[in-house]
Amino acid sequence: MEQVNLVIDYPAKIANMLVQGQLDVGLIPVAAIPQLKEWHIISDYCIGAEGAVASVCLFSDVPLEKVERILLDYQSRTSVNLCKVLLKNFWKINPVLEDAKEDFREHIGGTTAGVVIGDRALEQRLISPYIYDLAACWQQFTGLPFVFAAWIANKELPNSFCKLFNEANAVGLKELDKVVAENPYTVYDLNTYFGKNISYCLTGDKRKGLEKFLELLRCL
Repeated sequence: MEQVNLVIDYPAKIANMLVQGQLDVGLIPVAAIPQLKEWHIISDYCIGAEGAVASVCLFSDVPLEKVERILLDYQSRTSVNLCKVLLKNFWKINPVLEDAKEDFREHIGGTTAGVVIGDRALEQRLISPYIYDLAACWQQFTGLPFVFAAWIANKELPNSFCKLFNEANAVGLKELDKVVAENPYTVYDLNTYFGKNISYCLTGDKRKGLEKFLELLRCL
């Protein structure tokens, strides 16, 4: 921590700050990577999923084939683009896509669906009858896990810093039980969420999944 000034904000804003050079490192949505002139993955850890992630979903009152409009969450570029990739290549449907405002969950209904992330997605699971988990759908489509966010630097950083940073990430993962205990949450079981839904190690298969996603993103 002596080498770091910590900035906390939602993913899309962190990505914008990294692109603009206001940050050196960010845990950013991987869909922002193409906007960077230079980028380096500096950690063996990420926010990924090897199956259902639970907190990144397309929610609807009707089956997917009846959806006419999709509202896109303003808080995550990766989740929105993952939905676009799946719409084009996996589901092969072409509903109207609309960038959403802060109150967009109120407008999910009828033939209007919505991509929702984070805590709000875990809440929406209790409301919407049709839930399409985007990480699970990606795995069905590609056979690969998905990386939502990675620790990205916009410049080369000293190996000594990267080593310490990696070790710090590892320490945090050993404290998941303590994190759950300190954050009571009745909407969704956090032991399941942090212990099973989220997969943290940036494995070879996750890197392949990331490469595949960036490749398909270029074709949108």
